[in-house]
Amino acid sequence: MTKSIGNEITAIVLAGGESSRMGQDKALLTIGNQTLLHKVCAIATEVSIIVYVVTPWIERYLFISSPRCRLVKEKLVLNAKSNAPIIGFVQALGLVQTEWVLLLACDLPYLSSSQVKQWSASLTTVLPTEIALLPRNFKGWEALCGFYRHSCLSSLEPYIENGGRSFQSWLGKHPVKELILKDRSCLFNCNTPEDWQSIS
Repeated sequence: MTKSIGNEITAIVLAGGESSRMGQDKALLTIGNQTLLHKVCAIATEVSIIVYVVTPWIERYLFISSPRCRLVKEKLVLNAKSNAPIIGFVQALGLVQTEWVLLLACDLPYLSSSQVKQWSASLTTVLPTEIALLPRNFKGWEALCGFYRHSCLSSLEPYIENGGRSFQSWLGKHPVKELILKDRSCLFNCNTPEDWQSIS
């Protein structure tokens, strides 16, 4: 595949969390007849040419695999008990051939394809110097629900090699355009049984 110079988008879905607070795999929780992972991947497929699902548990998620949705084995970095989300992102980013990447967590039950399509239209407003288009909250950037330029890999790799593990710290070193949201409920993610009960 040659590098895209148009408006094509690749999606990366992170499904490598331990779900320790939930007590079970969040990606496999079901809404109606869909798992959360299937729902998020279906949304990502609508706005991208290919979706990479990054996980250390490929066998667990074989049901999601297709020509448009590919599983990527997340490799554990040296001297770590578990990887930070930014590690899975950079490992999949090396496979990307498009200018823009949509990064999503696997546990966004209120996310919709219409929202993501609307967000993608805003990519034309991002300045060449800005590496991402992301929502914000009072704590910082919503790093796991937004768009990144593929070219950010050149700064992300050395950041990780030097021990960096925080999206916020890395993003704080670069210009980022804020994605203004009319409805912030789409950013709700499920971390605990109480979170899940509130929507199921």
